[in-house]
Amino acid sequence: MKQSLKLTDITALGFMLFAFFLGAGNIIFPPLAGQLAGENVLPAMFGFLLTAVGLPLITIIAIAVAGGSWEKLTRDLPVKAATIMAVLIFIIIGPAFAAPRTGLVAYEMAVKPFFAHAEQIHLTIFSILFFIVAMSFAWSQGKLIDIIGKILTPVLFIGLIVLAFAVFFNPQGEIVAAQGEYLTHPLQKGFLEGYNTMDTFGSLMFGVLIVDALRGKGITEQKATTKYLICAGLIAALGLVFVYVSLFYLGATSSAIALGADNGGVVLSQYVQALFGQYGQVVLTIIVLLACLTTAIGLISACSDYFSSLTKITYKQWVIINGAACAFVANVGLAQLISLSVPVLFALYPVAIALVVLTFLRNKLPNSRFAYRSVMSVSLVFALIDAAKVAGIDVSVFSFLPLFDVGMGWLLPTVVAMIGVFFVGKSEQPTLAEDAA
Repeated sequence: MKQSLKLTDITALGFMLFAFFLGAGNIIFPPLAGQLAGENVLPAMFGFLLTAVGLPLITIIAIAVAGGSWEKLTRDLPVKAATIMAVLIFIIIGPAFAAPRTGLVAYEMAVKPFFAHAEQIHLTIFSILFFIVAMSFAWSQGKLIDIIGKILTPVLFIGLIVLAFAVFFNPQGEIVAAQGEYLTHPLQKGFLEGYNTMDTFGSLMFGVLIVDALRGKGITEQKATTKYLICAGLIAALGLVFVYVSLFYLGATSSAIALGADNGGVVLSQYVQALFGQYGQVVLTIIVLLACLTTAIGLISACSDYFSSLTKITYKQWVIINGAACAFVANVGLAQLISLSVPVLFALYPVAIALVVLTFLRNKLPNSRFAYRSVMSVSLVFALIDAAKVAGIDVSVFSFLPLFDVGMGWLLPTVVAMIGVFFVGKSEQPTLAEDAA
């Protein structure tokens, strides 16, 4: 069988991955971060790009290097631990946080402004309709490339290009002084803000979804799968960089029209209305609805695909379960959902980062199983300390840790553990079945 794709299919694959990534968090966090960073927008944006673009891209490549599946990526971990980690990540990016957030942001930015007096019933009705549409698209899993990559994403990208050009050629204000933590350590603050996109978690799961899509196109060989997975990751990364740079600049020049905004959605909404006048909300509605919808489709599909592999419940039944759960959770409210998700992200993001780094080091490790288990345990323990701090628990006894004050106390212990595993546990014999394969 011919193991190659047409250029249009490769582009569509990259666009599909880009659309999966570009959702609620990608739209609402950069504008506010840009406004608060002010004159320090460049280091803040660079830090954000590291976690919101660099890590997802590296994760996609890691999945390709590992063999294209979660099982191969985590083969050196205990099966139960790997399964628990996967389930937690899927719950986070699925019905608990990321997927419901797409519906909430779509409502807050694309629908609510049209109501003079928005009420809870409006959110309830919209969230039900929104996730019914998302479920209908996710229903035909094998057609995701054609539906999203060739139809929805190009329309979304055109809208984003129009917005970006308007922002760069007609900024609505001057860049002002930095505020808060962006004044003292903008790079680290931007790095942590990138957590909120949840795209590294998304990469762990979307990468597997892309592999499934490739198989649907007849690509089954490891070498070809790896090549096209990396191509898709690069296309998606370039698209995300374009969007983030324009949204950060939008935020940095927004103080004159959106000073004091409590979230990036407000900043973006007011900026677009200033740029396009009465038609501004229509432009924003199209962009936000498409961005949130494509991500919701990807998240529901990825979660349903994984959960159906663990249970006797079918993929389509899981689509209904996940869609219904997302509609229910979406009614919690955007601010509450974000505040609940932050400690969870601080706890699990470092573990995901450690897993990705270990994937690239695996062939050089003297004992890969010992290395994976010890390094990821260390990252989890210290990440839980950072998460406790964010949740308001007094963990000042650990303030001696480098970068503890900026929420990255996990970094040095994890790096030390990663270096240490090169000098211990050398008893492993290179005759493991997976190495011989």
